[in-house]
Parts: sequence; structure tokens; C-alpha cells
Amino acid sequence: MNLLRKFVRAEWGALYRAVRDGLAAKKWRAIPVTLAAVCLTALLQYIQNQEWGYQFVQNIGSVRAEEPLWLALLRTPLSLFVPALDLPVWGALGQILLVFGIAEIALGRRRMLVIGYVATLAGTLYARFGIWLGEDRPLGLPASDAQVVDTGPSAAVVGLAVYVCWRYRAWCTMALVIGAMVAETLIDDNLAGREHLAAIVAVLLLCAVSALRQRRRSGMWSGPGAGSGSTTALRRGSGSKRPPSSS
Repeated sequence: MNLLRKFVRAEWGALYRAVRDGLAAKKWRAIPVTLAAVCLTALLQYIQNQEWGYQFVQNIGSVRAEEPLWLALLRTPLSLFVPALDLPVWGALGQILLVFGIAEIALGRRRMLVIGYVATLAGTLYARFGIWLGEDRPLGLPASDAQVVDTGPSAAVVGLAVYVCWRYRAWCTMALVIGAMVAETLIDDNLAGREHLAAIVAVLLLCAVSALRQRRRSGMWSGPGAGSGSTTALRRGSGSKRPPSSS
């Protein structure tokens, strides 16, 4: 039992505290973007199930690889909030509320939006690349996938889950998410599964870039002359009567 408790604390302790403190401080005001995304997804689901609204939603948020690239890029941001017609909408709403909510608190709104969009865009662009390669080549896709409607938040959800796990060092959870997506593709090799893997690859590249930037920053602070500069600053500040800055 103690080992399990230690594992849970090591795996999710930091993330749990970040989410708990964020909700305790602001309540539902901590996740305004997530709540707006849930409402928008529910609204688009309602509209596309009406006779008068289906084509409207397709025109503003449906992405197919057979369409011009400029049109796909224009529709991609909104396509994230258009639920797939063959899947229950409650699954999409639950994914957005849970994963987007955690990411908005743990990463911040701007970073959450950027990572979610990058993951979605990676899947959209991979579909075109895979169809261009052809199904006879590695990573290729059949030409029929060009007509598949590509919508929903799943790629963004997977990408955000991977990035949050990396950011808070939840390595086992990160491996579980990636392993589940690989298993999904092996069991049912379709466009959605391939796009999830493309989203994971794109987010892992973002993680690598972030890690490299952090190393460079640490190198700048610990580089030659850093120690002497710090000592000089301390000496100058030793005679000051002002309290240290809270920042």
C-alpha cells in the first residue's frame, strides 16, 4: 500500500496540486476556454443534427483531404469542436471538459490552445501526406481516406494529454496514453488512429524543443561569470535596508 501511495504521489502529485490550487483559487473561472469549448461543441452537435444545419456545419468545420489545402486550414480550428457523427457526443464533451480543463489550469490558456491546435493540424496535414504516399508505402493511406470527414477533438485531447504528462513528469501515464494509441492503430488501422499518432509525434517534438530551450536557459545562468555576477549582486545588496522583492 505504501508503494502504491508513493507511486501515485510521484506520478500525479504535482499535477493534482496544480489543478486543485487553480480550482480552489478561481473555481470555474479557472477554465473559461474549456467551458466555452464544451458549449460550442454541444451547439455544433445540435445544429448538425438538424436538417437545416448539417450542411452549414459541414461548410464551416468539416475537413476532407480531397479539398484544397487553404480551405482545410481555414476550417481546421473550428473542426476541432465538430463532433464526429458516428460517435456519441458525450464522449467528446467529456474529453474536452477533463483534458482541456486540466491543461488550461496546468499549462495556461495560451499554451493549451497552441498545443491543441498543433496536434489537430498535425493530423490534418498527415492525412494529405499519407494519401500522397499511397497505401503501398510505409505511413501511406488509401486514396479513399481523402473523402473521410475529419473532425472532432480527439487529436487535440491526445496531444494535450501527452504534453501535460511530460510537463509534470507523469511518465507512466504518458507511456500508457501513447501505448493505447499505438494499440488502437494496430487493432483498427484507420485514419483517426493514424492522426492520433501524428498528433503525438508533433507534440513530442514540441516537448523536445521546450526541453532544449530550458537547457539553454540553465546554461546561460550557470555559464562562465555567472557565479561572480551573483556574488557581486549579493555584495551590492548587502548594504541595502530595503526588503527583498517578492518576485
